[in-house]
Amino acid sequence: MKIFLDTANIDEIREAADWGILDGVTTNPTLVSREGRDFEQVLSEIVAIVQGPVSAEVVAEDADEMVRQGEHLASLNPHIVVKIPMLPEGLKALRRLSEKEIATNCTLIFNATQGLLAAKAGATYVSPFLGRLDDIGQDGMELIGQLVTIFDNYALNTEVLAASIRHPLHVVQAALRGADVCTMPHKVLRQIVKHPLTDIGIEQFTSDWQKLAAAGQKLAIGAT
Repeated sequence: MKIFLDTANIDEIREAADWGILDGVTTNPTLVSREGRDFEQVLSEIVAIVQGPVSAEVVAEDADEMVRQGEHLASLNPHIVVKIPMLPEGLKALRRLSEKEIATNCTLIFNATQGLLAAKAGATYVSPFLGRLDDIGQDGMELIGQLVTIFDNYALNTEVLAASIRHPLHVVQAALRGADVCTMPHKVLRQIVKHPLTDIGIEQFTSDWQKLAAAGQKLAIGAT
C-alpha cells in the first residue's frame, strides 16, 4: 500500500520524505488556505520534495471550468494529479481530462456506485472518505472493500485511495482490505510510527548501554 500525506505543510512533507516512506501527497483548498501562501508556489515546493503524485483540487462546479483549471494545474508539473469532485459535471471533466492523459483523483466518494462511475469516467484514483462516513454511523471500511472488489472484478485500472483517515486503526484496516493508497494527516503518520513498548525497549537498551560505559568498558561502535 502506498503512503500519501494529506497536508500542504512543507515541513511535515519534508519530514515524511526524509523517512523514506512517502509516496505522494494530497491537498485540498482547506489545507492550502491554512498555509497562507501562494497556491502554485506551495505546489511547486511539494512536488520538488516528493517527486511523486501530488493531488491539487480544482475550485469549480462546471465541467468546462474544471477542465480549464485541471489543464493549468497539470501543466505546472508532470507529478500533479488533478482532483475533481464527484458531481455529474465532475464526471464529464474526468472523462475529458482522461482523454488528454491527465491524471485525476475523484474526491468526496461516499458509496461504491460513485466510485464505479468515477472509474468508468477514467479517474486515476478515487478517494472514499472513511472518517466522514464513520461520523454519520456508517462503516467506511466496508466501502473500501466494495471498491477493491468491484475494480478487481472488472479489471479497472483506477486505484482506491483511502482518505479522511482519523487514526492508526484506519490505516491498518485500509491495508487489510486492499486499498492501493492511504493518505493521512501528519499526526496519524507520526502515531503509526510510535508504540509504547518500542519506547520502553529503547529506554532499557540505552540504560543498559550506559551502565556498561559507567563500568569503564569501551563502547564506541566502530572504534579501532
